[in-house]
Amino acid sequence: MVMAAPYPNYITPDGFAKLRADYDYLLGVERPKIVEVVSWAAGNGDRSENGDYLYGRKRMREIDGQLKRLSKKMKDARVVDPRQQPDKSRVYFGATVTIADEDDNHRVVTIVGNDETDVDVGRIGWGSPIARALRGAAVGDLRRVMLPAGEREYEVMAIAYPV
Repeated sequence: MVMAAPYPNYITPDGFAKLRADYDYLLGVERPKIVEVVSWAAGNGDRSENGDYLYGRKRMREIDGQLKRLSKKMKDARVVDPRQQPDKSRVYFGATVTIADEDDNHRVVTIVGNDETDVDVGRIGWGSPIARALRGAAVGDLRRVMLPAGEREYEVMAIAYPV
């Protein structure tokens, strides 16, 4: 039995476009190249010791697996445009939030789909501990978050949405 995710697989329009672009590239460019190599290598005779054939078949399986994963992600995705958020005074999907910890260290995070996460630029997944704690918060609210390094408390300093 397959368990449903505890929350919807939200994704921004840009994130969905990137998934689609990755899928289209693999299907339209990468896979045909590998099919061509495998066909050429298969025509060279003994396949058991043919490195091009063996590598090509392995790479084709990898590409097919990636295509399957991307297809499932796109099928399960719920595209949400943060610009359409009706209540911009609280933290919801797509919000860019400035938070401060107990030591007054400020951090800016944008809450995006789990498939769009890039912590290095402050894009955190909707299902991450910090994002879950911030959901529904308003400026001035304090939220406790259990992190691998221990519990931290953050104050919401500012909330912004794309315009």
